[in-house]
Amino acid sequence: MSAFSTTIPPVADQEPMTQLLAPDGTRTPHEELDAVLAGHSTASPAGAAKGDASATADPGPDLASPERLRGYYRDMVMIRAADLEATSLQRQGQLGLWASALGQEAAQIGAGHAARTQDYLVPTYREHGVAWARGIEPMRLLEMYRGISHCGWDPYELRTHPYMIVLGSQAPHAVGYAMGLQRDGLVGTGDLDSDTAVLALFGDGASSEGEVSESFTFAASFQAPVVFYTQNNQWAISVPTSVQTRVPLAQRSRGWGIPSIRVDGNDVLAVLAAVRSAMDAARAGEGPRFIEAITYRMAAHTTSDDASRYRSSEEEQQWADKDPILRLRRHLAQLDEIDETYVKACEEEAHDLAMRLHHFIHDMPDPDPVAMFDHVYAEPHPVVERDREQYLQYVAQFEDDADSTEGSGATGGGSGR
Repeated sequence: MSAFSTTIPPVADQEPMTQLLAPDGTRTPHEELDAVLAGHSTASPAGAAKGDASATADPGPDLASPERLRGYYRDMVMIRAADLEATSLQRQGQLGLWASALGQEAAQIGAGHAARTQDYLVPTYREHGVAWARGIEPMRLLEMYRGISHCGWDPYELRTHPYMIVLGSQAPHAVGYAMGLQRDGLVGTGDLDSDTAVLALFGDGASSEGEVSESFTFAASFQAPVVFYTQNNQWAISVPTSVQTRVPLAQRSRGWGIPSIRVDGNDVLAVLAAVRSAMDAARAGEGPRFIEAITYRMAAHTTSDDASRYRSSEEEQQWADKDPILRLRRHLAQLDEIDETYVKACEEEAHDLAMRLHHFIHDMPDPDPVAMFDHVYAEPHPVVERDREQYLQYVAQFEDDADSTEGSGATGGGSGR
């Protein structure tokens, strides 16, 4: 029986949640997802029968080896330190805004590492852990939040789209890109190095947007190689998930015939296995998948929000007890694969990263305002050129006024009293 389902339980709100790591670190076996973590794809390459032994052969690495588990732990510690420092920098007036991913580290590090190198990821504005897993330094994220650039990295090189602020916009962009991959012949060939899938990331609030439903329609109709991944962090700013939907979000895609799964988003292994399985299936030409990761936004929606106005400290403490970093650390301790020396080394490295961010933002030069006209279109455009000229004329007025004041010297005489 597949971990992904296209049916709704008799009692809708009894949707199961897949969990491999309990909050105390205890490991729960799962035959299908354990095989994925062991490096075996559950997808069938083009032309292979489902269940064919040759179809499940995958030379991929063991994604749950002790070495990799320690790597996920380090990643989560690092990105949390960067996140907290970015919040502090915003409070100091160094950033216009910051959207924290505090508490969602497992949901993001797991998803980021589940994608293969050639896959294309389409994030929201909060996917700092995904960005880290794709090789994007936190410094590059700060450039956007400071208004220095629209994107601090090359999307083509790192296969990760620029952050998208508009809710739900990730879904249609991702589906369109996925349909393009089909036309380029990069889906279902059986070549693990070239077959490509797209991961569309969005939150529970964005899942209520019409663009997501429309994207489900196109993805299902054309069997696009796209995985829809929503981090249900329980709050769409101040609106709880219980108000947004009367049934679990994982069930929404099933009306389109898109298989889905609900996983514990604070369990890095469950996320990693589910996303890898879904991406492998999409890449093999089996069509779209949908994943709901249950997690919690421990910080406010953004630095302009006050979460204490709409949720209780008791609720926050309940979720703090499910902390994703502490959970993985407990699991590693049970395996006797982590010690205080490693924990301290990660903490020191994370502190150094935070200090680098601090110095980076203070040393960051202001951009040339005229540069905002440079990349509106791929090619020169007469309207943009006209706007640029008008802006230059506008700025020149202030330069003329300054020159005039300097040329006249101090006027009015007097003793300055």
